[in-house]
Amino acid sequence: MSAIRRSVEISRRPEDVFSYLTDASHMPEWQESALSVSPVGDATVGVGSRVRVTRQMGRRRMPMTMEMREYDPPRSFRMDGIDGPVRGHVHGTVEPIGDGERSRVTLDLDFESHGIGKVLVPLVVRPHAMKEMPKNEQHLKDILEARP
Repeated sequence: MSAIRRSVEISRRPEDVFSYLTDASHMPEWQESALSVSPVGDATVGVGSRVRVTRQMGRRRMPMTMEMREYDPPRSFRMDGIDGPVRGHVHGTVEPIGDGERSRVTLDLDFESHGIGKVLVPLVVRPHAMKEMPKNEQHLKDILEARP
């Protein structure tokens, strides 16, 4: 299956949007299924940095470790799940719009499955993500546009 792709325009500078997006501690603020995030090792954001994310899918809690594999401020980033039965792969781009005071965020989300994940991804995870992503984008937009 192909990646889920969504875009949203935000009335904030790309640098502000990128900084917020790549600070994983903000995930629970704008992502409905993200319950908690904690750094693994050094908390510095960049290629190789890791976080432990716990997500809620229905009644199931799914912990996973995500690693930053691409980090090109303020343009693009990539975070990949590196353990667990369901491994999310997120690629994000932030493009300036007009005079650079607005941004277009595009997120591509795909999944890799192992073991029980081969059943969970098509039946639970992917449909849940497709339903959740538009809400998450709206939360992201609302939060960033309300910040001073």
